[in-house]
Amino acid sequence: MDASRSRWEIIASHTFTYFNFLNFFLAGLIILSGQQKNMLFMGIVITNALIGILQECKVKKLIDALSVVTATKAKRIAENGMVEEVPIGELRVGDVIRVSIGDQLAVDCETVTSQGLEVNESLLTGESLAVLKRTGDKLYSGSSAVAGTATARVLHVGEDNYAAQLVKKAKTKRRATSEMQIAIKRIIKYVGYAIIPIGIVLYVIQRHVAENPVSDSIVNTVAGVLGMIPEGLVLLTSISFILGVGRLAKKNALVQEMEAIEALARVNVLCLDKTGTITTGELKVEEMIYTNPAWDQEKIYGIMEGISYAFEETNATTDALRRYFAKSDKLKIIEKKPFSSQRKYMGITVRESGKDREYRLGAPEYLTGDRNVIARAERFAAEGMRVLLLTERESLALVVLSDVIKEDAPETFRFFREKGVDIKILSGDNPLTVSIVGSRAGLEGAERYVDARTLPENMKELRKEIGKYTVFGRVSPEKKQWIVKAFEEEDKVTGMVGDGVNDVLALKDADCGIAMASGSDAAKQSAHIVLLDSDFSSMKEIVNEGRTIISNIERVSVLYLTKTLYSILLCVLFIILGQTYPFIPIQLSLIGATAIGIPSFVLALEKHEDTIPRGFLRNVLRISLPAAVLLAGSLAAVSVLDMLFHFGEVAVSTINMLVAGLVSFGVLIIVCIPMSRIRFVLCVTVISLFCAAMILFPGFFSIAPVFELILSLFHRAG
Repeated sequence: MDASRSRWEIIASHTFTYFNFLNFFLAGLIILSGQQKNMLFMGIVITNALIGILQECKVKKLIDALSVVTATKAKRIAENGMVEEVPIGELRVGDVIRVSIGDQLAVDCETVTSQGLEVNESLLTGESLAVLKRTGDKLYSGSSAVAGTATARVLHVGEDNYAAQLVKKAKTKRRATSEMQIAIKRIIKYVGYAIIPIGIVLYVIQRHVAENPVSDSIVNTVAGVLGMIPEGLVLLTSISFILGVGRLAKKNALVQEMEAIEALARVNVLCLDKTGTITTGELKVEEMIYTNPAWDQEKIYGIMEGISYAFEETNATTDALRRYFAKSDKLKIIEKKPFSSQRKYMGITVRESGKDREYRLGAPEYLTGDRNVIARAERFAAEGMRVLLLTERESLALVVLSDVIKEDAPETFRFFREKGVDIKILSGDNPLTVSIVGSRAGLEGAERYVDARTLPENMKELRKEIGKYTVFGRVSPEKKQWIVKAFEEEDKVTGMVGDGVNDVLALKDADCGIAMASGSDAAKQSAHIVLLDSDFSSMKEIVNEGRTIISNIERVSVLYLTKTLYSILLCVLFIILGQTYPFIPIQLSLIGATAIGIPSFVLALEKHEDTIPRGFLRNVLRISLPAAVLLAGSLAAVSVLDMLFHFGEVAVSTINMLVAGLVSFGVLIIVCIPMSRIRFVLCVTVISLFCAAMILFPGFFSIAPVFELILSLFHRAG
């Protein structure tokens, strides 16, 4: 199913179906038979189609409105020099745009000016190292800015640029796994094959062996075929998924494939990055440690004030520095070097007393060979901190930063632990650092960490290793993909939460890929679900909602499959016995409405969260198959007894209705266990409706008055 179908596609999908055509054909046969009251089932068919169309159109309106939130935008520079944010679709060849850190390019450009712009082109080349872009260099859609700023002129738009190819790749991603959909489609396929030959043989038996009139033979055959059609199951599944998409949208989750709801509900291994899940993505300066006694501490502090505000572009590190250091204009900066992922530092050149001094701030191991300073930095890193070193030919100070742990992280991890979901952290950071941050956030098993570069490349060996660890550090995009695949080969239902270009491969191959709306466009296009609030903690409500939807569908699927199974068995049995089929369509309509239709819509809208084991068909058949066999066997026994004792056609029909009601409502009661107040009221109501219909309108349903039949049977027995 596609969560963004057009209105015409929605109408067509609910109207022009194999089973709808079959129902109309059966209705035509009923008209020919002259027994129009048996066309009651068409009212249900038409109502079902209308409900499906209206519900899906309603959800489509909501989804279309939410989809705007994830639309790609660009910062276009107007003729007056003002920067305006516009949708990518409004860009034209020749427009000039501003590119800064974190921007995802969705059009091909050529740089006009560049202030240390570096872009990640891993989607294009597979190379994870950033590429420095100078004036006149090409910028390709699909790449993302990781350092510096630039202005760039648009070269291609629409189908001519790489973004179009990216969309095509997203369309070829692996679809979300839906065991339920696969099982239901398989049932429909086999039943669809069986209906026509069984119907033809059943008519021949009714007409020439049971020797019924043509009219009755048609009605009996329609009843047999009608019961086999699992149209209610198809409708229920569709509407439940559609309503699920709507409910999840209200919880700020944009479902891009409906099957993802089931995959999410069954997830038992959830892989995620550290940033945005355990941490907010922000950093906080914990302290400054002065390493050179020869330098005045106040002067060093002033240098940090200057370097913190020297650059236009910002990232998590510079934001943390600016929150800690005040802005100062005391330094006369004559040259700036933005941070580069290749050199691992940023720098400023300052003119002091006629002399130029270059101050650098970056990774200690790249800026000094002083083992004492590096050892101090490593001790902080071992505690989960990030450390920057300020130098001017020699070490001046260490700046210690820490990741800001999300306040709700411990509660979120506890929720998944209670739900039986294993959390695995796949991070590009130092594994020890991630492990310590995970422990601080309350992640169980965070002390079990590994450098992913040491993991085996062989899939068979990798499968043996992955279960030993909770934290995987230094994980490349390709290794993320391999780890996700390894869990899936271990028969795990795997979810992947990501927001960056480096998550795309894993998102595409996960059973359920989940992206943050604040993340890269490539990640959102590759994912099955997008978290519009970019808040990992909202996954709690989303998982609960998914489990509610799937558990409700499994519960009511038992009711529908029981009917389909016993109808198939009855057709086969009464073909073998050569007897009149035990029901007519209007009787099945009563059983179907009270024992299946009404309960299914009530149960499908319940609010509860159950753990969903794999094996949809096995879970459903565990109840429906024995019930179907019991009902078919009971009705066959009634038919055999009728051959011996000649109860009469109307009496047998009444007994069949009572037996069918008894078994069908027995299945409903089993499905409703544990019995809540709502479920108890539901069972009492539908059983009362069934009994009232049989007692008050026996002629309409072609049965004998129940009490008269009971007295007659007792009299016969006496």
